Amino acid sequence: MGENGSGRKPEVRFLRLLLNKDEDQGHRFYGRRQGRPLKPHRIRLVENLLPKLRVAAPDEKAPASLDPVSLFDAPKRAYWLEIGFGGGEHLAAMAANNPDVGIIGCEPFVNGVASLLSFVEEQNLQNVRIFDDDVRHLLPGFMDKTFERIFLLYPDPWHKKKHNRRRMVNDENVEIFARILKQDGEFRFASDIMGYIRWTLSHVASNKGFQWMAERPGDWRTRPDDMIQTRYEAKARRKGSECVYLRYRRT
Repeated sequence: MGENGSGRKPEVRFLRLLLNKDEDQGHRFYGRRQGRPLKPHRIRLVENLLPKLRVAAPDEKAPASLDPVSLFDAPKRAYWLEIGFGGGEHLAAMAANNPDVGIIGCEPFVNGVASLLSFVEEQNLQNVRIFDDDVRHLLPGFMDKTFERIFLLYPDPWHKKKHNRRRMVNDENVEIFARILKQDGEFRFASDIMGYIRWTLSHVASNKGFQWMAERPGDWRTRPDDMIQTRYEAKARRKGSECVYLRYRRT
């Protein structure tokens, strides 16, 4: 039956609506927006639960005006931001272990968003909010000094030199991280791609607002105690790759 017929699968209809929204707005996203078709339960989560947790894109005419406090039902002890949460296992674990912290996760990949929503439902997490779009539309909207932590774990490395400009770590974004982090706040980066690690070391070092917290090799070779292994880290280790964890304090 044709794509406009009544026999169209629900996941196809849902994803078409989602992707057409992006095309209409002319957005360009990091990597893919979808992978395997979602199962019916996850489609229902995206249709019914996501709207309750979704963070709306801020008004471009009012930059630096979005206060994370306004996104949650009650004020939290602190607010954290995870950029590109992948399957959501790290964000969900952080939320479960820190119920008094409001955590905003950003991820344009539909399957990753659906995965996080499953964790939220299963664990009844009340302190998670989601921006299911390109984080570049959200970052400029946050008020100064609002976050205690920012996580960027195993981001797309964009290996080709001509694509390096698409990397999330660049001078402009590092400057935004410095602006929206509180004094003594922390920026955490993890990767197994040495080229991206060197790139990050260089770009963050050029910003006077950050101090690298490592004092010995073990500080960047060992995952922080309060973090869990993500699926991307597990995949890297299966390949025999070394994972590096960079932690920066907002000075």
